[in-house]
Amino acid sequence: MPMPPSIKRRRSAAFAGLAAGATALSLVQTPATAATRPAKPPTDTRLGRIDMDKATIPQLERLMRSGQLSSVAVTTFYLNRIRRVDPLLHAVLQVNPDALAEARLSDRARRTRGSARLLEGIPVLLKDNVGTHDREHTTAGSLALLGARPADAALVTKLRNAGAVIIGKANLSEWANFRSTQSSSGWSGVGGQTNNPYALDRNPCGSSSGSGAGIAASLAQVAIGTETDGSIVCPSGANGLVGVKPTLGLVSRTGVVPLSAQQDTPGPMARNTEDAAIVLSAIHGVDAADPATREQVGHVLARYQDGLRGSTLAGKRIGLYTQGVLGQTPEGDAVFNAAVAKLKALGATVVTGADPAGGDAINTAESLALPLEFKHDINAYLAALPGTHPRDLAGLIAFNKANARREMPFFGQEIFEQAQATSGDETEPAYVKARQDATGGARKALDDVLGGLKLDAIVSLTNGPAWTTDLVNGDHFSTGSSTFAAVSGYPSVTVPAGYTNGLPIGISFTGRRWSEETLLRLAFAFEKGNPVRKAPTYAATLPVSDGVRARLQRRGFVGSMQGRIG
Repeated sequence: MPMPPSIKRRRSAAFAGLAAGATALSLVQTPATAATRPAKPPTDTRLGRIDMDKATIPQLERLMRSGQLSSVAVTTFYLNRIRRVDPLLHAVLQVNPDALAEARLSDRARRTRGSARLLEGIPVLLKDNVGTHDREHTTAGSLALLGARPADAALVTKLRNAGAVIIGKANLSEWANFRSTQSSSGWSGVGGQTNNPYALDRNPCGSSSGSGAGIAASLAQVAIGTETDGSIVCPSGANGLVGVKPTLGLVSRTGVVPLSAQQDTPGPMARNTEDAAIVLSAIHGVDAADPATREQVGHVLARYQDGLRGSTLAGKRIGLYTQGVLGQTPEGDAVFNAAVAKLKALGATVVTGADPAGGDAINTAESLALPLEFKHDINAYLAALPGTHPRDLAGLIAFNKANARREMPFFGQEIFEQAQATSGDETEPAYVKARQDATGGARKALDDVLGGLKLDAIVSLTNGPAWTTDLVNGDHFSTGSSTFAAVSGYPSVTVPAGYTNGLPIGISFTGRRWSEETLLRLAFAFEKGNPVRKAPTYAATLPVSDGVRARLQRRGFVGSMQGRIG
């Protein structure tokens, strides 16, 4: 589905390591031989008798409460996984030097007062546009922010209060994939190119690419991603995860590097629905510094995980959103059709013709609004950010030009320049109309379908098969369905639906504003009735069928203004 900025890429496993080493500042120190010869197979995810790839937060908490496990042991396991496996992926920009100290404090807290906190001792990976006050950097993937000294983001304070261990920062598409029309999803000047753990020359989708690849590879228990349009759900789908794109205003954006306050939201990414629901419970809430969060009062649950185990699809009315989403890849279509059959088998009433209207006009309006919003919001963020760094978008553009060898070796900054050319004035009449057309149009489209057909949710294909990374031409994005939920500010939850040639495909449930409870229950019921998720294999590459090769050749391997941002 056409999108404002790009999301493109390609690269063989050997070239991936070379490119990252040549152009990126590595903040995670690993042995030079680790990328080619891990000490143990990366597929070994066992901690004693526990398979950490399959373990849930409630299971780990029970073991820690009983003394059979400790946060130190869990955190050490994940730190070792990062050192051993991440040289294959470049998913983690930096580990938190205080992670083990945080784990020890958590174990002490559990011994002295029990474990009442939601995430006591659970290691969490943060996308590196989420601010932290400690010895970790917050860079949005850009070398320009290495000297910044932010405070903890509001959601990080909530994570710490819930007992979480911040294990490190995840790589991302630099500036949330909003710098170039020819960008490669998962590439940043700080971290190089992130690889998909299911096939290392495939793209993890962006911009929460490191969060997606890192959790799929069991480098932490859960992660925080952010989305402006597709960057939680697409990397979750492409990496076989559950991803929750919340209603705009459910989770505070204070302290998160912005793209657009009209669409940005953080959200959880996890290997199962229950973990995602627990993290959402920990991070949501009203924040006086983020006015959008005030609207959640009276609409949200304290604990989204409660009642999940009683979830069912029986009697639920699920509309099919297929127009412009299916018909792009036969592999994705096959997985979606099988998922629809499973929904029916699990008791859902499937309703055809649930396609939201006006997609082209909404895309156009979004494309007009986002550059001005970015200039307005990033200038305000940089002006208030402590430390040594450019103070506005013009300064970032100048920094990139002065450091082009490291910041622009593969693609430029056309979107930055387009944004800089706007007034940045959110009272400008043309902008106000564009934003009203975008948000209003998307909300009306979803409300009309959900209300008119009396649906509990609509379901759509989250992603096609991960494309081969192309640092020269950019992303070869095939399909996606994120825009209506993203632009409207309505929630969407993606869940693994199947695989094609070893690559994960997800489906997304989208619903009314503040309907996270409903969507999580639907995702949980589908997950239990269709338990397809499997751990990644870290294949160097996958064979390309003649059909896939022909489609790529017809597209000319050219990146487009399509993709997943934020």
